[in-house]
Amino acid sequence: MIPAETTSKTTYREALREGLREALAGDDRVFLLGEDVGAYGGSFAVSLGLLEQFGPDRVIDTPLSESAFVGAAIGAAMGGVRPIVEIMTVNFSLLALDQIVNNAATYLHMSGGQIHVPLVIRMTTGAGRQLAAQHSHSFEGVYAHVPGLRVVAPATLEDARGMLATALVDPDPVVIFEHAALLPMAGELADDAGAVDLDHAAVRREGTDVTLVSYGARVHTCLAAAEELAADGISAEVVDLRTLRPLDLPTILASVARTHRAIVVDEAWRTGGLGAEVAAAISEHAFWDLDAPVGRVATLEVPIPYAIHLEAAALPQAADVVAAVRAVVA
Repeated sequence: MIPAETTSKTTYREALREGLREALAGDDRVFLLGEDVGAYGGSFAVSLGLLEQFGPDRVIDTPLSESAFVGAAIGAAMGGVRPIVEIMTVNFSLLALDQIVNNAATYLHMSGGQIHVPLVIRMTTGAGRQLAAQHSHSFEGVYAHVPGLRVVAPATLEDARGMLATALVDPDPVVIFEHAALLPMAGELADDAGAVDLDHAAVRREGTDVTLVSYGARVHTCLAAAEELAADGISAEVVDLRTLRPLDLPTILASVARTHRAIVVDEAWRTGGLGAEVAAAISEHAFWDLDAPVGRVATLEVPIPYAIHLEAAALPQAADVVAAVRAVVA
């Protein structure tokens, strides 16, 4: 008799912390660095308690200079250790864009395959927490545009817990986008949860009438929309991209082949966003499977407002997804 799987109540934040704890405990080459990751426990309390457990040589508070500490981590990775960089919020990563794009992502190519950069960069992304125009960006598409990077976005407790472990064994840079609005999300997680696959998208809900494609927090927006649509007899399949570069096109296209309609939901702005790439790929590779044009739902093209009702109005909501589905299913 196979024993029943045991689970415990946890949150997305705690799952991220346990992933960090396991990484630090399991490999002496791993260390965490970033602004306020040590004594303060991280700007979003993800690394709380790790300084006390692993000490200041493994959990390192850095100066307020993203370019400097990301550059230091790149050098350390090239030297044979396994740094995990925490960037407070995604907008601050722009201060390290040259290091990430021109150094971390290119050394393997520039060295003729001789120099790997086994670096993991974690950053908080997204809106929905009243952090206003300067701290509410979704720049996943910016990094997914860059050859040499793997870009992932955990939407579930399992992925929040396990993506880091898989990223750390990748010989090349991995960028993990952790959505701020998901941090308090609670649920049950298997006690033996560990490393997860990073190569495949996941079907989070099966359906027959339309495919909803998204990532991060907007996966849950799609699941809520699917529930509402089901009450009206419309069966929506929800695909969680999980890895944004490289995209798992076979899973996306297989879903569209079953449902014959697709809506891409992206928290980034519509123009030039990752959603545009996914929509284009569906149109290019699944054109003859489609019974309607590919629909898109994205954030309004405005700086994210501070006022909570205006912020909600700017972001993709379940009602927006439902309306987009009705437009292609009618």
